[in-house]
Amino acid sequence: MSELEKNFKNLTKTIREYQPKADLELVELAFEFAREAHAGQKRMTGEDYIFHPLATAQILANMKLNIPIIIAGLLHDVPEDTKVSLTEIEKNFGADVANMVEGITKLGTIKYRGIERYIENLRKMFLAIAKDLRVILIKFADRLHNLKTLYALPRNKQIRIASEVMEIYAPIANRLGMYEMKGKLEEEAFKYLYPKEYNWLKKLIEEQTKVKEKYLNKIILFVNQELKDEGIDVIEVKGRVKQLYSLYQKLLKHNKDINRVYDFVAIRIIVEDMPTCYAALGIIHKKMKPLKGRIKDYIAQPKPNGYSSLHTTVFTLDGEIIEIQIRTKEMDENAEFGIAAHWHYDEKGSLKPNKLTRWIEELTKWQKELIANEKFLENLKIDVFHDRIFVFTPKGDVIDLPAAATPVDFAYYVHTDIGNQCAGALINNHIASLDTPLKSGDVIEILTDKNRKYPNADWIKSVKTSLARSKIKSILAKRTLIDRFLNK
Repeated sequence: MSELEKNFKNLTKTIREYQPKADLELVELAFEFAREAHAGQKRMTGEDYIFHPLATAQILANMKLNIPIIIAGLLHDVPEDTKVSLTEIEKNFGADVANMVEGITKLGTIKYRGIERYIENLRKMFLAIAKDLRVILIKFADRLHNLKTLYALPRNKQIRIASEVMEIYAPIANRLGMYEMKGKLEEEAFKYLYPKEYNWLKKLIEEQTKVKEKYLNKIILFVNQELKDEGIDVIEVKGRVKQLYSLYQKLLKHNKDINRVYDFVAIRIIVEDMPTCYAALGIIHKKMKPLKGRIKDYIAQPKPNGYSSLHTTVFTLDGEIIEIQIRTKEMDENAEFGIAAHWHYDEKGSLKPNKLTRWIEELTKWQKELIANEKFLENLKIDVFHDRIFVFTPKGDVIDLPAAATPVDFAYYVHTDIGNQCAGALINNHIASLDTPLKSGDVIEILTDKNRKYPNADWIKSVKTSLARSKIKSILAKRTLIDRFLNK
């Protein structure tokens, strides 16, 4: 059996494990179709081109995605790199698959080739994502495999592709709650952008893992037994090592001292349901002393990207400090796959907009108003890729904003009129200035003056979102025009 046949057999085996009734005949047809279309083509690594779409499909199958997405993964490069048209793909595999492949083809031109062209490509990208989120899932898989074969490309191309991944793709994966994908993309890009730091960290992790392995296994056995003794139905207790690039960023904050990073290794406890999560937390704290200020309840207050879990950092019986995460199986799956979990067993088309995807809808609206210049990238990094906070309206609705956003950003997010009439703000029932940086968990109430028609021009200096900035500029420009007209 050839290596290609082995790889295809592994793909079908993976699919069968999570989808026993899947139509594998259609997957085989798509593979043969792609192999014939790419016949004679080689990659920079020297291998036959078909290995790339097959590897892309394997990554999608590892994410437990449904058959149409996997087929689109197998065919994603056919229209761009071969003589076979989208019409032929639609004829053989249906309109849904063809539409996904078309979306991927449109994203194929996104490269750093001059700021104006690059910005236009980014706009196309977000419009494609807003139209069908499955397109970005395939693009993630495609880009991840490209990163794994980056060694075959010249150094300048390695840096360009790795930079794209670190600045664009990994942050999008994070916003979509796809932690596993984010970590894999970052690790592969990290390898090429900062090779010395990557090799240093790899070696450090190997050394530390050997040191901590014995005591980690000891704690896992202890936790498992204590929970069972208290009648807690435990699905699994396992150890996990922090994602490589996330660990590197944390180490930079602590002068590269691994002993100050308490979640370098962590224990993850998987239980049946939400009440059991809290019961397990109580037992953990009864057996091991919690570290003050390190208990985080992401079940009551999920992260903006949908992440839910209980986190606590405790002193073990041996005096070590370790983080423990407690969650249900569904929370664990959502933490790993994020938005992709929607298509695990669902054969239907595009996902309806929800809290996880609202930012994409909004982005496609405001980006049309921006001039194509360097400021677009600056705004993009703040509005989409910056660290996020979640704050609350007095009614308990969650609002997702970039870190250090102000009450004015909040006001314009809620409604343009509330922003224009904003006269003051209450943060957690205390009067605060309108340029106060907001923090996760804050409850914000905007005080309005109905006689007020225009925003304060000085707000532009303190707001953090492009939405607020563009609204302020727009209304002030209209005011200037009206004043000129009246003074004629």
